Amino acid sequence: MTVLDVYNINMEKVSQIEVDESVFDAEVKEHLFYEIIRAQLANRRAGTACTKTRGEVSGGGRKPWKQKGTGRARAGSSRSPVWRGGGISFGPKPRDYSYQVPKKVKRTALCSALTKKLKEEKLLILDKFELTEIKTKAFQSIMAKLANSRTLIIDDENRNLSLSARNLPHVKVLPAQGLNLYDILYYDGLFITLPSLEKIQRRLVA
Repeated sequence: MTVLDVYNINMEKVSQIEVDESVFDAEVKEHLFYEIIRAQLANRRAGTACTKTRGEVSGGGRKPWKQKGTGRARAGSSRSPVWRGGGISFGPKPRDYSYQVPKKVKRTALCSALTKKLKEEKLLILDKFELTEIKTKAFQSIMAKLANSRTLIIDDENRNLSLSARNLPHVKVLPAQGLNLYDILYYDGLFITLPSLEKIQRRLVA
């Protein structure tokens, strides 16, 4: 088992905890990161872009001018794609961009990312992260002691924490169930509270 130090919000070591080696001491398989993040970003796409074809644009039922004798090019409809105000050829239509990645691959990639953060000394285990009130200024004063870079905090216990941090662009608070590869790699630091750590291990231990 791997042993990690546990700190409080004043960056004082308070205890140690044993964690599962399959989660925090796994083989780092960075080649999986691309596939998982590509799927995550694809699943976020709305896919609502829509253009009208010549059959969907209103008007254009009458032939603009006779076929011959005018000296102009032949035209059958004012809603032709070559006309201003006409339909769009091969334009986007609503579609679903999402696709699924095997659960085992997702789990392996998450374990690789957590191990990578631990080896880079960017993973911090906190005993708890308590805020008695919803106040961004109070949260910022605590974060000044803990980190000075983009930080992802995993916590399930304190709702005041997520509400106090939601206006800060460099901090994100997620529950253990919301832990994902994109955010782990995007944010420099990763803080996990003890209750959330247990849930993460239960989720990832095969």
